[in-house]
Amino acid sequence: MSVPSAEETIRAFLADSDLPWEASAPGTFVVTLPGQNKLRTTVALTVGDHAVTVNAFVARHPDENDEAVFRWLLERNRRMYAVAFAVDHLGDIYLVGRVPLSSITDDELDRLLGSVLEYADGSFNTILELGFASAIRREWQWRIDRGESTANLAAFAHLAEAPPSLGD
Repeated sequence: MSVPSAEETIRAFLADSDLPWEASAPGTFVVTLPGQNKLRTTVALTVGDHAVTVNAFVARHPDENDEAVFRWLLERNRRMYAVAFAVDHLGDIYLVGRVPLSSITDDELDRLLGSVLEYADGSFNTILELGFASAIRREWQWRIDRGESTANLAAFAHLAEAPPSLGD
């Protein structure tokens, strides 16, 4: 009996999962992970000659305060498993990683995808708060002015509160 290849292991794992996925190219699997804060995280698993690479978009380049956002991400990297935050040439934020082919098992895929979900979903609101606070405040006010729901902005209600004036 032969040992299944990493590609065969990934395909079988995903086929048995409840996750939406597709094989977008030979050796590349695109998986959609459902979240709470970040509603979906799309992860590409690409089987190479020596490793499976992991690549997941997390957020676009922050509108503001990017130094604080990037510092926060770097500090998080110290405590993470299998993947790390990275930025591309535009400053967009990703989770990236590389796992040896010999490590690809059902248990490792479960840990790997679980880590991507935890880090993307668990970091999302902090990234938005640090890097997009002004846009969130504008969106909140726009919705209030038009009588629109702010329900999906509830996690950021503290940003919408008017800062105290200096005369108070």
